[in-house]
Amino acid sequence: MAQELSSNWKKLQAKISAESSTVPASSSKGSPSPGPSSRKRKPTDFTGKGPATKKPNLRHISSQAPPRRHPSNTASGQIDSFRKPNAMGVTQSSAVVKGTPATVTPSLALWAKDNDLTAEDLAEAYNLGSRRGRSSTSAAVSGTEIAQDQRRFNEGLASGVEVGKYIAIDCEMVGIGPKGQDHMLARVSCVDFHGKQVYDSFVMPREPVTDYRTEITAITASTLRAPTARPFKEVQATVADLLNGRILIGHDVRHDLDVLEFGHPTPQIRDTARHSSFRKYGHGPKPALRILAREILGLDDFQRGKHSSVEDARVAMLLFRTKKSEFDVENANRYGTPSTADGTPGQKMKPKGSKAQRGKKKNNR
Repeated sequence: MAQELSSNWKKLQAKISAESSTVPASSSKGSPSPGPSSRKRKPTDFTGKGPATKKPNLRHISSQAPPRRHPSNTASGQIDSFRKPNAMGVTQSSAVVKGTPATVTPSLALWAKDNDLTAEDLAEAYNLGSRRGRSSTSAAVSGTEIAQDQRRFNEGLASGVEVGKYIAIDCEMVGIGPKGQDHMLARVSCVDFHGKQVYDSFVMPREPVTDYRTEITAITASTLRAPTARPFKEVQATVADLLNGRILIGHDVRHDLDVLEFGHPTPQIRDTARHSSFRKYGHGPKPALRILAREILGLDDFQRGKHSSVEDARVAMLLFRTKKSEFDVENANRYGTPSTADGTPGQKMKPKGSKAQRGKKKNNR
């Protein structure tokens, strides 16, 4: 009996072996473990019931999931791409960020490039200036507005512009004294956080001008005469009022304040010529604005011809915006706490003395 059972068992084993060599395994029960190739085929070939059916269902579900929207296709995605890079390193390419044809002017390229900050609530949250009447996808300064600003030079104080927390400034100067080596204010321009022109004026000289620097500024003697130019005291008072209580952005802004003949609280200044991450672009202690515009913003034609103080102020503002968080951290580390929302400078933290100094004070008591 035992011999008959043994013979039947051998026949059954032979049959199973023959079937397994010609038919793909349909179940792990009662068959040898499949090799790598059969494991790959198993989810697609399997049609029976059991836990293995979950794999094809999962793939089906994932294939039906809605595609992930590219950050450049939505206003919220544009803000995220500006604030911080994607954790997986797949944010917008540089070509998408620039998004401007090579034939546009530097000013138009500047703000077309800047379309990644377009949400209305961003301006309201940071008190950056009024953008009422705009959709959430058009809060940045448009090319039409830039063209209008270019026709509004020497307008003085712009009407209907609500300036927020930040303001950028740039001044054009003429030479006075022997060989025109000393500087005198000839034009001053201010723009808001969005690059909108806030103020622009030529200034009457108070001393004889020995060098108009026309090849750089396009300013001539007739430019600085009345009624084109305004008296220095009038310009000084207007600009001082604009800057009061606000964060001032500029490039090497100390020279601008010198010719305006007033100061500004140092904790409320963000100078693009002195920012630590920009120093690598300078051959000396401070990088030129033209170099920063080319290397960071991709504006190759910036300052190729005559300089414009409005244009320079816009570039300084955009440089600040590209590194705003770093500017804020650097300012807080230097002066203790960042400036408050209304522009009031924070309190400077007192450095703690060393243990030796504290011990010395105790012994002197």
